[in-house]
Amino acid sequence: MRHRHSDYMHWAKTQSRARFNLATSGVGSFPLKELPVAIDELEMNGDTKYGHGPLKEAIARKCGTTPDCVVTADGASMANYLAMATLLESGDEVLIERPAYGLLVDAALYVGATVERFDRLEEDGYALDLEAIRRRLSTKTRLIAVTNLHNPTSVETPQSIFAELGAMAREAGARVLVDEVYLDAIYENTPRGVFHFGPEFLVTNSLTKVYGVSGLRCGWILAEPDLAWRMWRLNDLFGSIPAHPANLLSVKVFEHLDAVRARGRAIVEADRVLLRQFLDAHPQLATPRTKWGTTTLVRLLGSNADEFVARLRAEYETSVVPGHFFGAPNHFRIGMGVDTSMFREGLERIGALLEKL
Repeated sequence: MRHRHSDYMHWAKTQSRARFNLATSGVGSFPLKELPVAIDELEMNGDTKYGHGPLKEAIARKCGTTPDCVVTADGASMANYLAMATLLESGDEVLIERPAYGLLVDAALYVGATVERFDRLEEDGYALDLEAIRRRLSTKTRLIAVTNLHNPTSVETPQSIFAELGAMAREAGARVLVDEVYLDAIYENTPRGVFHFGPEFLVTNSLTKVYGVSGLRCGWILAEPDLAWRMWRLNDLFGSIPAHPANLLSVKVFEHLDAVRARGRAIVEADRVLLRQFLDAHPQLATPRTKWGTTTLVRLLGSNADEFVARLRAEYETSVVPGHFFGAPNHFRIGMGVDTSMFREGLERIGALLEKL
């Protein structure tokens, strides 16, 4: 029987909220009133049969490609699902990193793929290890799926590694899916992305995590034109057209992308200073110190992380994400970028519980 649900998303929707919410995965909401758009610029309906033309063009300009390589989707998770469902047949093997964003694994299981894992080790700073991938490759491997920045640790993978990974995939007859939804949280000298490395690469992304406009559900896939068209045809199964006002607003976000990103950046960077100070003061916690990203994966030394997370929420009104959702059972994930005063108080409450242990 196929995997037909996501335990992580169910937890996120029903149990993640708390007075001090550090279980977030992206920056706080960008206020609609700060987006320079007038109501008469919006329309309820428009031509969006296979994507809204101006939105595809905006994505293509940002990513340095052409609109026929762009498939728009309902957020990055739907983009990942469309990519996997188009590429994989039941029984095909997909190789996925561990720790991993849970919905990558869930989507692969739902389409009937056989999921194999390779580890990104804490002692190596969660770096993407090409030899670990090579050891797990087989003649059945059709897809290698990774994230950059890595979710949940925010570790960056250099582009030189992806160039080698692409060559490895070509030799094995596999493709590489790279979820780049956090890549723009590298606020200086932002990498271009890996789609340009060759046709074996597919890239997914969205405006949801770094830009604070998740309600628009503006996600996309970059793929070679023939493959992109196959994804559009598969998407026919899920609906006729997307929400046109959301498409128009997404185009407006692209017109002011730097300003939208800068708002979230200020909060993320303030939170990161607090996190660094907090980690320095609490040796019971271990995590790589990353320069960029909105999340960090923390290992709890000497205690049960699931029990800690449950007690933190029940007794201290503070939520973080249990690490077992990422394949890291002794860990929990902390999110930055929503509200610095809330973040400070949440860290203090984590510290208070640590003092009791």
